[in-house]
Amino acid sequence: MTVETIRGAFSLCPVCYARIPASYEIIGDDVYMKKTCREHGNFKTVTWRGIKDNDMRAWGAPGAGLSEGQCPPCPDKCGLCDAHIQDTCCIILEVTERCNLNCTYCLAGDRGEPETPPLETIKGWISFLAQQGKSFIQLSGGEPTLRDDLPEIVRFAAQCGFEYIQLNSNGIRLAEDENYVRRLAEAGLSFVFMQFDGTNDDIYLKLRGRPLYSQKRKAVDVCAKYNLGVTFVSTVVPGVNDDNIGRLISLAVSLSPMVRGVHLHPVGYIGRFPSIPGDDMRITLPELLRLIEKQTQRRVTREDFSASGCDHPLCGFHGAFVVMPEGLRSLKPLPGNTGCCAPPAPNAAATNCSPGMAEKSQRFVGRRWKRRTPCCETRGKPADISTLEGFLARVASHGFTITAMAFQDSFNVDLERLRQCSLHVYSDGKIMPLCVRYGLLQSSS
Repeated sequence: MTVETIRGAFSLCPVCYARIPASYEIIGDDVYMKKTCREHGNFKTVTWRGIKDNDMRAWGAPGAGLSEGQCPPCPDKCGLCDAHIQDTCCIILEVTERCNLNCTYCLAGDRGEPETPPLETIKGWISFLAQQGKSFIQLSGGEPTLRDDLPEIVRFAAQCGFEYIQLNSNGIRLAEDENYVRRLAEAGLSFVFMQFDGTNDDIYLKLRGRPLYSQKRKAVDVCAKYNLGVTFVSTVVPGVNDDNIGRLISLAVSLSPMVRGVHLHPVGYIGRFPSIPGDDMRITLPELLRLIEKQTQRRVTREDFSASGCDHPLCGFHGAFVVMPEGLRSLKPLPGNTGCCAPPAPNAAATNCSPGMAEKSQRFVGRRWKRRTPCCETRGKPADISTLEGFLARVASHGFTITAMAFQDSFNVDLERLRQCSLHVYSDGKIMPLCVRYGLLQSSS
């Protein structure tokens, strides 16, 4: 079988975490990362199934890649050192390590006795981040809704000037405690990033250990009552819910404008996971695009998406749409759809992002995921979408996104991707890329 090397890279040994050279090689129709540690041997991991489907122009110019001197020293706990070239799009703040689920797959993993920082400590963190100019904050955990004082945290973040305040939640308390949701909305919460893996309880039993579908649907309804937009967040695991993507998108569209989009995470082996992954346990971005296309009967196609110009092109894709009155059959991609910002130019090196792209990404997310007030959505009557004004009003009220982000783990980490990351976590007094916080520091400590 012909093997062709696309370009070099730098990665880490998944055993000792030493920095080692790597390469991306085409074997058959697929791309693999290959690397060798002098002490622990050879490693090979599939990263891209279907090189002919180079949808995202992700590989850049032949031979492109970092020199060793350009690589960040991750997973050291130094935070965003000078080797990182991207600003923060979204800063994740862990307000508790406690959780009311014990998921099969969990970014947070198992950290021993869970901690819940005092309110004043969290206010100090928020004040610090506000001084750094971070305008998009995600309150996460653990399960942040286990904090009774979460509305006070939201209110304080709003007072500090955060333009967008997002809640990352499994939705259980949101379904069970309407007064809590009301308090969050009144405090200034912008929208909810809700764990929503599929449309049947078999999926939740396998991934979350409990039949949660009805609770999650109720949580959407409660959030809608207080005008909080919801984005479905699905961890896509081969053989568990990769055949349910089309139905999930269809459900989300049917719930527009309450639901603002679907965000897909191809499963990454970071935090907690059941076993060391083989290639059959991975799903790559081009596969995800093909599944979306097939399961929506080509009402959504791969041409409707582009790579992020904010993060590395291998990290994900974005698509912006408007939900027309007929539902999924007329889920229309917006003209000139480029996701959060412009994709890399053809044949350009993959490192051509600029720090200003992070702010553009914030605006993209804010416009799409935050619901307009009901009076602005309808003005008392349906918009006439045959007019430009009516169509723009429909875009504002029924905007919809389909996005994906592929997290890195110790088997497939590419230091160039970490260098361009804009999704950051504040932890231990440092701001660091998400994949460092959850995928590398935990495993190497």
